[in-house]
Amino acid sequence: MAKFHTIDDMKLNGKVVLTRVDLNVPVEDGRVTDATRIEKIVPTVKDIQAKGGIPVLLAHFDRPKGRRVDSMSLRQILPALEAALGQSVAFADDCIGGPAKHLVAELKPGDVALLENTRFHEGEERNDPTFAASMAALGGAYINDAFSAAHRAHASTEGLARLLPAGAGRLMEAELKALDAALGDPQRPVMAVVGGAKVSTKLDLLANLLEKVDHLVIGGGMANTFLVAKGIEVGTSLAEREMADTARAILAKAARDGCVIHLPLDIVVAREFKAGADSEVLPVDRCPVDAMILDAGPETVEALRAAMGQCRTLVWNGPLGAFEIEPFDRATNAAARAAADLTRAGRLVSVAGGGDTVAALNKAGVVGDFSFISTAGGAFLEWMEGKELPGVAALRV
Repeated sequence: MAKFHTIDDMKLNGKVVLTRVDLNVPVEDGRVTDATRIEKIVPTVKDIQAKGGIPVLLAHFDRPKGRRVDSMSLRQILPALEAALGQSVAFADDCIGGPAKHLVAELKPGDVALLENTRFHEGEERNDPTFAASMAALGGAYINDAFSAAHRAHASTEGLARLLPAGAGRLMEAELKALDAALGDPQRPVMAVVGGAKVSTKLDLLANLLEKVDHLVIGGGMANTFLVAKGIEVGTSLAEREMADTARAILAKAARDGCVIHLPLDIVVAREFKAGADSEVLPVDRCPVDAMILDAGPETVEALRAAMGQCRTLVWNGPLGAFEIEPFDRATNAAARAAADLTRAGRLVSVAGGGDTVAALNKAGVVGDFSFISTAGGAFLEWMEGKELPGVAALRV
């Protein structure tokens, strides 16, 4: 893993520390409805304070596209932020210029401040050097604790790291270490579970994983495309038939690289996509022409459980079936619980990420049992695709 500075390596005493965090939380009627992301930044803020630094928080909220939009102001986050930190938080209604300068000038050790939405300025998303320099002038050091925004080369995620002594916050540090343990320098054998609707949206991901893992489990609608590529009919199931040649090429490359591809052995089919719909378990090659595949069957789950038991590392992105609707969540739930059991027993390092994945693991009740759950969304996916993340690259030393 590339070396990067952390809070432990930096001299922060007496310095204003510009701290990029993720405060892009759900808000209804001006109130935060889920403070999870806010709570996760607390260790970084407290550790900066413990080293004598004064954290000044930078964040974006929603997509104002370079305009000031009252409904996208970070001011509405203040009550939840103060509750999480257990102290008052000063607020400036801009992240550069007079309001920010005046606020920062009045801060004392022990204080925390929040500056207004960085995306109220066009220079943020353009990574404009002048805008980045205006922010940098406010502080003496920079900490990035927003891995979820690290795939964007924006002024507050990449530009600032080039202008100030820079390091990773606790959340960023934990994420980078977990991801390195999963695919950078993992314990082998390694299994990856990849689900989702379309092969076409995950070609880069599949190509990268084939070179790095020993077992690749393909689930969800993607699996149907691979079944079609193998000459198996899938009825009215979601499938990208035009991607059959691509799927065959992936299967051939896996065979050459020694990567075992796991596809469904049995399937759960229904005529309707709704909760409680009549369904049945069938062999994978017996899908009726008027039915759709909505989940993997129990034989598939047992095969995955056995393969997982032989692995030492698991990376998971995407459910195995239509997990949002019962009973088509059974394969995802059962496989997730198997991974959780192995992790608790110390036999598996398990890392998962992506919106649907986190929702599915929550539904299965196993989020607390995985080694690491990333809530980073797009950044997690781009990392799995093998892409360099600008916000991470800028922290290297």
